[in-house]
Amino acid sequence: MHVTACIVGYQNNDDVVRCVEALGRSKYTNLSVMICENGGLEYQRTLVEALPETLPGGGLISVISAENPGYGGAFNLCVAASREANWWWLINPDCEPEPDALGALIARIEVGDCHAAGATLCLPTGRVQAFGGRFRSYSARSESIGHNALLNSIPERQIVEHKMNYILGASMLVGRHFMEVVGPMRHDYFLYAEEIEWCLRGAARGMRLGFAPTAIIHHNQGSTTGSGKTILDRPRLPIYLDERNKLHVVRDTKPWLLPIAFIGALLFIFARYTRRGAFKQTIFALEGWLAAWRNERGRPQK
Repeated sequence: MHVTACIVGYQNNDDVVRCVEALGRSKYTNLSVMICENGGLEYQRTLVEALPETLPGGGLISVISAENPGYGGAFNLCVAASREANWWWLINPDCEPEPDALGALIARIEVGDCHAAGATLCLPTGRVQAFGGRFRSYSARSESIGHNALLNSIPERQIVEHKMNYILGASMLVGRHFMEVVGPMRHDYFLYAEEIEWCLRGAARGMRLGFAPTAIIHHNQGSTTGSGKTILDRPRLPIYLDERNKLHVVRDTKPWLLPIAFIGALLFIFARYTRRGAFKQTIFALEGWLAAWRNERGRPQK
């Protein structure tokens, strides 16, 4: 069964190269790589020059380019260019999977009771970023299950699967049936929260999510967008889009909760940013909140 790893890059060739090198160490070798470079033809060219043509196991490494259709749009292009695959592995360029990770993800889906599988995401600190995610529509907030836990304290998969309703997009393996039933990832979010809407849409259509505890993915979170920085140093784009798109998730999946979600999201902005003295970041978040109110989508205009 063939897997295509789909990587969306944006002028971060060093990250992409490290990710592909890690993929080359995978013990599951029926694997190819499809990269969509959103940063222009020059970055595509230098990326092609920096990468080998194949993985050590023989799988092709392909690089396509696009005029920045956003994360979801680029992932959809990767899927369209790899129709021969049985599974698609959405993996961030700032991720480095352990050699056993892909095999564990496949084994979880092959149990037969789920249609997509997530991994244990590990931060550079050695702590857990997340086992999975829980989105709360009434407040338009997402929770990373297991955040900051020790790697030697990974819970049983059933415990995580009972709590989670989405898989973090840093690493998500989906099968052909999931793709056929759920359809493509939304491209109008541009960046952030696409995987939340995708998973919630899938659940509404009968798709079930799994968790593979032993699939360890090292994630240098936010290396491209700056979302991994401290609250006071975080730039506008990740804050703006995060606030905007989580409200869009509510609008697109449970619109009857949208009035409550707008109030909850506003309170959260002041609790998260203002009380910590992050006044500039408060403005960024309020701009995203207002953009959601106006149902603005796609690439930010400023």
